[in-house]
Amino acid sequence: MPKNQFRMLRSALAGIEAVEAETQHSFARHTHEQFGIGLISAGAQKSLSGRGMVEAEAGEIITVNPNEVHDGAPIGEGRSWRILYFDPAIVTGLSREISESGAGRSEIPHPVIRNTEIAARFETLFRALTEATASPGLLHEELLLQLVADVMRERAEEEERPAVPASIRAARDLIDSDPLAAVSLADLARESGLSRFQVLRGFARATGLTPHAYLVQARIHIARRLIVQGVPLAEAAFASGFADQSHMTRVFVRKYGLSPRSYASAFL
Repeated sequence: MPKNQFRMLRSALAGIEAVEAETQHSFARHTHEQFGIGLISAGAQKSLSGRGMVEAEAGEIITVNPNEVHDGAPIGEGRSWRILYFDPAIVTGLSREISESGAGRSEIPHPVIRNTEIAARFETLFRALTEATASPGLLHEELLLQLVADVMRERAEEEERPAVPASIRAARDLIDSDPLAAVSLADLARESGLSRFQVLRGFARATGLTPHAYLVQARIHIARRLIVQGVPLAEAAFASGFADQSHMTRVFVRKYGLSPRSYASAFL
């Protein structure tokens, strides 16, 4: 695979996306609506995660939780990886099934997992889902259930993430309630009961993104969902609040490394 190439691969199971990449690209801070479980196949990278800065190298599993702010930059010349993105309902449902209490975990506890058996199981599942003749079957169910059990059972660290202050939650909820609406710092300040500077500083500290970056991320999530549904790219851009298709494409590539058109091709 040439350098700086991203490929969306067809997946045999609905609700699971498969991506293969080899790149020197440094990703801006962003989020996914899905769970991500991947494997670094060559090179190494450093990235922000919900548990601080982490590093991963070839042979190690990388994970991300829904709406967890993260980025990624190569250590050295570049790195390659394969990753599966899961609709949240798939992972949370399997987690409840795995848990003896029936409650299950809502998050994968570790952003990097160093375990050769889990890595081998991921490789087997990725190949089984993406081979040309793949169709859903017992093998896929077994591999998927075991992989989710593996990553969820990794012991979580003792410390808990600090709670988002109520004032910042109010500002965040204002954006979440209608990501297509025009919103100003004054609006967020009024909603949170803080000054504009306080809400700007507090929002970035609590979420990892500035209010504007959070708003753009919310809109690109809308665009992604529309693209999966088969909405033409120009219409998806307009319906998700971008000035035009070019604007949506620039944001999509900056955050995810591949173009909306390449992403859409996996669902045709």
